[in-house]
Amino acid sequence: MTTHLSRRTLLGLAGAGAGAYLLSACGDDTSQDPNAAQTINWWHIQNTEPMLPVWAAMAQEYKSAHSNVTVEVQPLENEAFKAKLTTATQAGSPPDLFQSWGGGVLRQQVEAGLVKDITDQVQPWVGSLLPAAIQPYTIDDRIYGVPFDLGMVGFWYNKDLFARAGVSAVPTTWAGVLDAVRKLKAAGTVPVALAGKDKWPAHYYWAYLAMRIGGLPALQQAAKDKNFDTPDFVAAGERLKELIDLQPFQRGFLGAEYGSADGQAATMGNGGAAMELMGQWAPAVQASSSTSKKGLGDKLGFFPFPAVDGGKGSASDAFGGGNGFAVGKDAPAATTDFLKFLLTVDNQRRSAKTGAVLPTVKDASDAISDPNNKIVAENLANASGFQLYLDQAYPPAVGQQVNDSVAELIAGTKTAAQIVKDITQVAKSQ
Repeated sequence: MTTHLSRRTLLGLAGAGAGAYLLSACGDDTSQDPNAAQTINWWHIQNTEPMLPVWAAMAQEYKSAHSNVTVEVQPLENEAFKAKLTTATQAGSPPDLFQSWGGGVLRQQVEAGLVKDITDQVQPWVGSLLPAAIQPYTIDDRIYGVPFDLGMVGFWYNKDLFARAGVSAVPTTWAGVLDAVRKLKAAGTVPVALAGKDKWPAHYYWAYLAMRIGGLPALQQAAKDKNFDTPDFVAAGERLKELIDLQPFQRGFLGAEYGSADGQAATMGNGGAAMELMGQWAPAVQASSSTSKKGLGDKLGFFPFPAVDGGKGSASDAFGGGNGFAVGKDAPAATTDFLKFLLTVDNQRRSAKTGAVLPTVKDASDAISDPNNKIVAENLANASGFQLYLDQAYPPAVGQQVNDSVAELIAGTKTAAQIVKDITQVAKSQ
């Protein structure tokens, strides 16, 4: 995706040969002279408005205050970032500071010796962050990254298009979502925008349906048993197929990217579809991708993924994650100090005011001004449980197969029963 990606996506990065660099190559900040000339190579994926200039300004401010430090910033589109990072990590040369969503991907990086244990360096200030936010970056009680954003996935919808189609209230059940889709189609409106080419946006549907049908324990058990070939996961695919059969997506969705000029976010931001299932960054990317650069404004609304009739999961369980940064194994001493600078209360407030970031620093929450972001924050605060994106929570190969398999289900080339067998086969090979 182009910018505040959550998440969402799979890096696949420990990669072939990375094990050769196991912890022996790890550096230690304390062994480096803090006054020596240092260059921090920083890769991030906030490569569009509104966060692109914010990160650039912060990097410049840090450089101005530290004459011996140079920060080389490389903003990258999400898919380009994944490809570039995979190449770098396979060569044993990760950047000094880079985008991370934690979870299973970060664990593999840790096991391959590609990232630094920064527990001691961040200990004096990490307590200022929301505890839930730091969990995906904590591996075996040690911290390997720091999040700057935390949010959840839900339905973003165009209030005007809902009203024109006679959808008077947001759906509270999956059956209600399907009914809204039917009404929208009858009104001549594209019900759902989807980036079929990027794959990860589609996995949100299957993951949420699995959560609502089987409950969080089903997802946890699948990870433990390496088995997704169960009735709950099959049912998740079957319920998703109910939506697919209604042909709700925009023309050309199978070739659409998330953040391109004609992609999912632009389709929403330009009023070309009534809703999308996306994370907290959606309004900002819709705006930056729209022709007006303003998006839908007050026409945009949000509602959480609804309950599934007969499901064992709670409708208040949230699915999502956040954005953060990991520190590469050879990063200079100033890297963790620069990370601390990015996470000061003032800088977190600056990020939050863009509407693209839900801050992880507790005292910065007062800077959330966007009404929809406030709703997301309230839903998170009241969540009964939380599940990290599946393509981050599970090992990279499993997460990639989830994305690939759900894409096959949506394209009609595999059935709900077939995709769980494929995912299980990959899980058991790990």
